[in-house]
Amino acid sequence: MFEYKNPIFSIANVLLFLVLLTFFSQNVNAAKGAGTKAGLPDYVLGTGDMIRIQVYDEEDLYLESRVSDRGTISYPFLGELKVTGFTSKQLAGTITSKLKGDYLINPKVSVDIMEYREFYVNGEVEDPGGFPFQPGVTVRKAISIAGGFKERASKEKINVIHDDDPNGEPKPVKLDAFILPGDIITVEESFF
Repeated sequence: MFEYKNPIFSIANVLLFLVLLTFFSQNVNAAKGAGTKAGLPDYVLGTGDMIRIQVYDEEDLYLESRVSDRGTISYPFLGELKVTGFTSKQLAGTITSKLKGDYLINPKVSVDIMEYREFYVNGEVEDPGGFPFQPGVTVRKAISIAGGFKERASKEKINVIHDDDPNGEPKPVKLDAFILPGDIITVEESFF
């Protein structure tokens, strides 16, 4: 026969469980928010991105492709498709509508970004150049990836040109600002 010997111990376990549950749910929500800050849920495809297209139960329609300089990919049955300017969800919708009817009855299409285009760091850093983007990269992390600041670098005069800015206008940016694929970060020289 089973008998409770210490009911307070069971209540303590329940309370501990609730505290841990609250802690983990807050951390999961914080992690989800980090992607939102970087703007990636509405990420717009651009030249250089590597994407994967899958159609459920249709192996012939599986494709991994890098977006060309013209902003296109070549897709089975549909030919050359312009993909720049679309989010992955919008592209999946476009492909679904083009395949539906003539080719398939009810296609289930998914588009995933396998590799983002590079971001660039130049100016007063040790190793300027292009680097693979990963979600959550800040200006500070990008400069670290580029070898860190040179001795004469200004930590206050840092500009970014966003890939989607039609004017290519440099904008001042703080070290903790998130960057996006295709961004060009320039670290200016300090005169003091």
